[in-house]
Amino acid sequence: MPSAYPPLNLLVRTPRLTLAGATDELLERLVPVVRAGVVTDGEPLPFDDPMSLYEDSPTREWRWMRAIWAGRARVEPDRWRLYFVVCHDGEPVGMQDLVGVDFAALGTVTSFSWLAPAARGRGLGKEARAAILHLAFDGLKAREAGSDAFVDNHASNRVSEALGYTRNGTDWATRRGEPTELLRWRLTRADWTRRTDIALSGVEECLPVLGL
Repeated sequence: MPSAYPPLNLLVRTPRLTLAGATDELLERLVPVVRAGVVTDGEPLPFDDPMSLYEDSPTREWRWMRAIWAGRARVEPDRWRLYFVVCHDGEPVGMQDLVGVDFAALGTVTSFSWLAPAARGRGLGKEARAAILHLAFDGLKAREAGSDAFVDNHASNRVSEALGYTRNGTDWATRRGEPTELLRWRLTRADWTRRTDIALSGVEECLPVLGL
């Protein structure tokens, strides 16, 4: 049964995966993945501070769920974050978010994502980013999408480059309290490549919630 809250009914479908609005039912199904851990030992830490996924279980799951609940409740025209669960073969394997700040005036978005370790290395991260860009540019008529990642987060930076983003300078953020350099990326509407095999659902009903 559809939710009375339109952002939870949003769907983005590609031939390989679906981005589904992060309902409580989907979040519960994703809890075992979060509990098992999404930060891989021996690899550079991918997230800036603060990040619940660095916490020990069960605090990790509690903080992760509270952050999503709080973010869903704070959607306003001047700032919003849309949370999606990445589903592959019907199973939740990660998340892909879309963030807009003063979107009605600026038309710019940023994105954030993570995948379960077992789902990595198969192109699903690139496919999820392509899906969220389709929602941004085709569904919401964005002018520009931005992304950033630590300089040693090679997977994220390769995805940005492969999807047509161009380098947009550097920045700094803390990672477990330590300052670390970020690479910034920018993709304009003119440089975005539209795919014909991605389908959107629930966009029109969601526009008033976002002030569009």
